[in-house]
Amino acid sequence: MQLPFEAVRVGVADDPAGPTGCTVVAFNRAMRIARDVRGGSACWSGDFTEVHALCLAGGSVYGLEALSGVAAELLQERGGRVHWSDLALVAGGAVYDFHARDTYTYPTLALGRAALRAASDGTVPIGRRGAGSCTLVGASLPGLEAEPGGQGAATRQVGPLSVAVLTVVNALGAVRDRDGTVVRGHLDPQTGLRRSAQELAEAVLAAPAGEPQLGNTTLTVLITNARLEDHALAQLGRQVHASMARVIDPFHTTLDGDILWAITTDDGPTQLDTTALGVLASEVAWDAVLAAVR
Repeated sequence: MQLPFEAVRVGVADDPAGPTGCTVVAFNRAMRIARDVRGGSACWSGDFTEVHALCLAGGSVYGLEALSGVAAELLQERGGRVHWSDLALVAGGAVYDFHARDTYTYPTLALGRAALRAASDGTVPIGRRGAGSCTLVGASLPGLEAEPGGQGAATRQVGPLSVAVLTVVNALGAVRDRDGTVVRGHLDPQTGLRRSAQELAEAVLAAPAGEPQLGNTTLTVLITNARLEDHALAQLGRQVHASMARVIDPFHTTLDGDILWAITTDDGPTQLDTTALGVLASEVAWDAVLAAVR
């Protein structure tokens, strides 16, 4: 998948010893950013209003080390300039991907550097790559099988307006298509059928079956070229993040660490209907989640 922004490059680095990995979205200049944290178990770093790169990683809190690797590689790219105005601002987050493997390998500083070195253009590898290398979907109840998650992306252009979404899906909930059918997760191994969140909720409330699997998170990056002031950018992020509950169900639970970063390249159209932009971007986010698991 190719992102429609000349100012954006994407790179991934995979560690098959995990398996685990990280995904870097880097920019040719500082970009304004807003963050929307809705999961109850979020793992993130970088409380900035502008960033030069985002890094998404496996390895939970240990994987945040990869963010330092991205910053170190940016420092090297810039010839070692350390004046305060030249400091590389890197934000990002991590998903818990240990439940699908028996190793403790996590994305290191070196892996973060490798991911940035691999970033030459806006091509996003889809599926079990980068931070999505060892993710799962739909582990809401004991006795039901989680299924592979992954990394997805989608784009949409309307005239001069461009919108793109990259997401790493490692959700407690299952993924639904636009007909409401569960297409990944909540798999009943006895029947081969996938269960809806409503069915599961009713079953749990009627006869609790134990604790669901811990360690779930969906990390999402929304990029647009629309020139939005700070409040509008933050509200766009909120609108799109909330909309993703249509495709991931349940979403934003206590056991998820869901975060969305909204970024503008500030080189596109102005005076847009921001609500309509949110509707469009929400559909792109739905497409990106479906791409991650197909």
